Amino acid sequence: MKKSKSLFGLIQENFPSGLVVFLVALPLCLGIALASGAPPLSGIISGIIGGLVIGSISNSNISVSGPAAGLTAIVLTAITDLGAFELFLCAGLIAGILQLILGFVRAGSISNYFPNNVIEGMLAAIGIIIILKQIPHALGFDKDYEGHESIFDKGLNFGYFTELFGAIHPGAVVITLVSVAILLAWDKVPALKRIKMLPGALVAVVAGILLNEAFKISGSYLAIGATHLVSLPVPQNFEDFKNLITMPDFNGFTNPKVWIAGATIAIVASIETLLCIEASDRLDIQRRITDTNLELKAQGIGNLVSSMIGGLPMTSVVVRSSANANAGATSKASAMIHGFLLLVCVLSIPFLLNLIPLATLAAVLLLVGYKLAKPATFKHFWHLGKFQFIPFVATVVAIVATDLLKGVGIGLAISVFYILQGNMKRAYYLSRERLNDADGISIKLAEEVSFLNKAAIKKTLKNIKPNSTVIIDATTTSYIATDVLEMIQDFANIRAKEEDINVELMGFKTSYRDYETDEESHVIITHKRAM
Repeated sequence: MKKSKSLFGLIQENFPSGLVVFLVALPLCLGIALASGAPPLSGIISGIIGGLVIGSISNSNISVSGPAAGLTAIVLTAITDLGAFELFLCAGLIAGILQLILGFVRAGSISNYFPNNVIEGMLAAIGIIIILKQIPHALGFDKDYEGHESIFDKGLNFGYFTELFGAIHPGAVVITLVSVAILLAWDKVPALKRIKMLPGALVAVVAGILLNEAFKISGSYLAIGATHLVSLPVPQNFEDFKNLITMPDFNGFTNPKVWIAGATIAIVASIETLLCIEASDRLDIQRRITDTNLELKAQGIGNLVSSMIGGLPMTSVVVRSSANANAGATSKASAMIHGFLLLVCVLSIPFLLNLIPLATLAAVLLLVGYKLAKPATFKHFWHLGKFQFIPFVATVVAIVATDLLKGVGIGLAISVFYILQGNMKRAYYLSRERLNDADGISIKLAEEVSFLNKAAIKKTLKNIKPNSTVIIDATTTSYIATDVLEMIQDFANIRAKEEDINVELMGFKTSYRDYETDEESHVIITHKRAM
C-alpha cells in the first residue's frame, strides 16, 4: 500500500510549482480584469479564491482555477448592460448557484464525451495563442492586454504588426533572451534541475528585475519603464485596504438581465471548466481522474465566494494548469500555494511585484506555450491517420481563429462527422467490382450495428449476383438494429431463394429479443442453396 505524504511533505514538494503558477497567474489576473471592464483587483481576488477555495474542494491534482480569458467578452457585455459592477456581482452569485445545481445533478459526466483529438487540439491551440500573445510582451510592446484569448478577435490588423515591429524595446528583448536562457538551462542542465526549491521561473524573474534595475541605475537606453512592468494597486492606509473589497448589490436579484447574465456565465464557465479538467487530467503524469461533478460544485462555491467579495467569475484554466504540470506539481497543494502567494504578496509587497518586467513573464509563458504546441504532437496525430489528424488540426485552427468554445464545437462537429462516416462505411459496403471478382463473399459485422449502417449493408446485399455464396458473420456483434435484422432476414429468406444464393448466417441470436428486449420475437432463418 502506497504511503501518503505528510502535509509538510506535500507543501515542500509542490511549493516550486505553486510559485511558478503564481508568477504566471499574477499578470493574467490583472489583465483579464482590465479586459473585462472590472476593477483590476477583482481579477486578483478571483485568483486567490480559485487557489484557496476551489483548490481545497476539488480533487483535481493539476488543474488551477482563476479568472478566464474565455469569459471576458461575456463579463464586459454584462457589466456594460447592467451599468454597475455591484449588480454584475449578483450575476456571479447566480452563476455559482447554478453550477452547484449542475454538480448535484451530475452534469459533469458530459466531459466523458470529449474525444482525445479535440482535447489535444485545444491544448495545442492554447499553446499557439500563448505564444502569439506573448511575443509583443517579449519585444516590449505592451499595448495589448494580458490574457486576451484570440489574436483575431478584432480582425487581422496588419497595421498592428507594423506598429509592433516598429516599437521593439531593446531592453525588453535582452531581458526576454536572458530569461529564456535561464529557463532552458534549468530545464536541461541536470545539476540545476535537481534544485527543486529554486524554480527556473523564480530565477528568471529575479534576474529580470536585477537587470532592469541595473539598466535604470546606469541610465542605459535599455531601461524598461513602468508601462512594461506589472501594475498592482498599492494600499497606503487602512481605508485603502477596506476599499479593496466590493460587495454585490442584492437588488440585482429582481433584475431579469442579471439572471440572464448569471445563466450565461454558468453555462460557459462550466463547459470551459470541463474541457480544461479533461486536458488537465491528460497533463497529469500519474493519469489520475478528476471527479467532474465535484469540480462543478467546487466551481460553484468558488464563484459564490468570489462574487461576495468583489471577484470575477472563474473557471479551471488551461494556461495555469499547464504551467502547473510543467513545473512538476504532484497534488492540489500547488494550486492552494499559488492562491496563498497571491494573497500574501498583493497585501504585503505589491511595490516589489510592480518591479517585474512583463518580458520576463512572457519568457515563462513562451516555453509553456511551446510545450503545449510542440511539433511532435502534430506529427503524432498525422501518423494516426486523417480521422484523427483532421479534427485535431481543425480544433487548433478554429480556436486560434475564433475562441475556445467555438473552436471546440467545430472540432467536435468534425470529429462526430468522421465517426458517423466511419460507422456508415465500416467494412459493410463492398463495391460491385469486388463482389464480381469474389469466389465467396464474407460480410463481418461490427460489435454494434445501428441504423447508420443500414444503407451500406443494403447496397452490398443489392450488388450480390445470383449463384453466389455469402457469409454474414455476427459472431462478435452484441447489438443489431431491428431494421437491419429485418433486411438481412428478407435477403436470406426471400431473395436468396429466388436467385439461388447460398447464405450462411454466423453468430446471429435466435430472436430480435436477444438484441433488444423491447422488440417482438422473430426467428432468423438461414437459407442455403441446394448442392
